[in-house]
Amino acid sequence: MTRIVAAAFASGGLFGLGLALSGMTDARRILGFLDVTGDFDPTLAFVLGGAMLTTLALFRPVLRRERPVFAGAFKLPTRADIDARLVMGAALFGVGWGLAGYCPGPALAGLAVGSTEAFWFVPAMVLGIAIHRLATSRTSAGE
Repeated sequence: MTRIVAAAFASGGLFGLGLALSGMTDARRILGFLDVTGDFDPTLAFVLGGAMLTTLALFRPVLRRERPVFAGAFKLPTRADIDARLVMGAALFGVGWGLAGYCPGPALAGLAVGSTEAFWFVPAMVLGIAIHRLATSRTSAGE
């Protein structure tokens, strides 16, 4: 196992542990956050706030480094435009998140803690990824 794979595995494990400890692997907690007119659960706001504070504190110092610890260079997005594909992808993500109470990270962590909802969500997510890859590979091949 290379150092990069080990670092990615450790980072993903730490992220998943944080999700599990904060209760973000429970889809009902996420749906409770989105239910602003009913049984509102603000827990996700605190988790998001902690993530934002960490990012605000560390983003610039990390980018001041010459390069990442386990890569030759930083690979930051270069596009700044907002197109229909971006808007539709964000909308689809939001609808899926609102219906299921999961996005990919917490869904995978949910598998690790035995969440019944995650066992339904993750195969559907993988199928959606496969359909997207198939559709975009056909589109790029036809150009």
